[in-house]
Amino acid sequence: MTAELDPSTRRFLPWVVALSFFMQTLDTTILNTALPGMARDLGENPLRMQSAVIAYMLTVALLIPASGWLADRFGTRTLFLWAIALFSLGSLACALSPSLNLLVAARVVQGVGGALLVPVGRLAVLRVFPREEFLPVMSFIAIPGLIGPLLGPTLGGVLVEYVSWHWIFLINLPVGAIGVWASWRFMPQLRRAVPAAFDWIGYLLFSLGLMLLSLALQGLGEHVVGTALSILLLIAGSAAMAAYWLHAARSSRPLFEMALFRIPSYRIGIIGNIFARLGSGATPFLTPMFLQLGLGYAPSQAGLAMIPTVLGAMLTKTLATRLIQRAGYRRVLIANTLLLGLMIASFALIDATTTPWSLALHLGLFGMINSLQFTAMNALTLGDLDEHTASSGNSLLSVVMQLSMSLGVASSSLFLLLFSGTSLHDAAPAAVLLPAFHATYLSVGAMAALASFIFAQLRRHEGSSKAQASTFGEE
Repeated sequence: MTAELDPSTRRFLPWVVALSFFMQTLDTTILNTALPGMARDLGENPLRMQSAVIAYMLTVALLIPASGWLADRFGTRTLFLWAIALFSLGSLACALSPSLNLLVAARVVQGVGGALLVPVGRLAVLRVFPREEFLPVMSFIAIPGLIGPLLGPTLGGVLVEYVSWHWIFLINLPVGAIGVWASWRFMPQLRRAVPAAFDWIGYLLFSLGLMLLSLALQGLGEHVVGTALSILLLIAGSAAMAAYWLHAARSSRPLFEMALFRIPSYRIGIIGNIFARLGSGATPFLTPMFLQLGLGYAPSQAGLAMIPTVLGAMLTKTLATRLIQRAGYRRVLIANTLLLGLMIASFALIDATTTPWSLALHLGLFGMINSLQFTAMNALTLGDLDEHTASSGNSLLSVVMQLSMSLGVASSSLFLLLFSGTSLHDAAPAAVLLPAFHATYLSVGAMAALASFIFAQLRRHEGSSKAQASTFGEE
């Protein structure tokens, strides 16, 4: 059911949501290029800076399942205003952070706002526009999702090299101020008279499991806590996730519908997403550091070098749907997953003798293959859902995307530490880091390629009738 609104609200609401989407995607990509410079200023090993990335991703993953219920309970305008305010305040706190620990805490605050921006904005659009207008509106809103990654790495490199890393967060403040005003003026206050019941027990168990497992894996990799405590956290996290599974099997309205896992395409798509993104989710974090720490690029050069990746992804968006419809999900995902793994592993061939044009071609091809992978996986996972499972299935996919990418960042950092043979408090020279980066890319590529075994479980007909590219995603 669509809401009756004045013409100005219907006209400018897509712009408000697009602005929020731009804020989130820009922030996600602008940080990676700045991490080595931030590490120097904070007195940290650059290989430890992944915690600033993981903290944001994990916070987003934890809050996505509750975003719809919160919007129904407090209203879309109220929650959207709080989301922008928290995102902006978190950005300010990041800029003022004198240490990595305080930066991580500020990123959590920023992540609370970022987790609510896109889901609440999408929900408002869904309720305002009729079905026949929904697709073109979503396509318009998705444009900033492509512009943000295009500008982010370059802008981050330029700011950290010529001004200060603090400005990668401070630039969010004027954008946030405009967003608050625009939201107050054009975001409708939509809410349900009686919000649907929310599975708080399931949510707490699921969130607790995610947090404990993430802390355990990060603790094992960084050795910031004892091995015994890390193993205890790992066991406790596994127990919490098992408790959630048992709870969901008996609940009449679980956090994520158990019926989702009776849909073969969804089941295979979710599991395949986890393993494929462990590899591909690490590359946006790994590559800017590789260019700076391994090859000696300046931050601005590293940012500019990342542009072909985004351009390749944009080009593939126009071809993905036709390719999937012609070849089918099974063939595309098996072949492309293997190509993705090989492409990531082939970064081990890049060294100081590689020309800028060869690097640009390499990154452009990677962007094309990576984008096709995400588009095919998302369309496969969501394509066979009906109106009863669509909301829960989309929410779980969003959680899995964030979680697996954060685990990919954590695992790539662990590989770097192991292969470089350095501790978290000792900076290794480029002569040591270059072969460590090469070995890490080989390991990450192997992880991504393993997902092809999962997609091989698809039958030829599964998902083939509904091939379509996602119009509102981050890839």
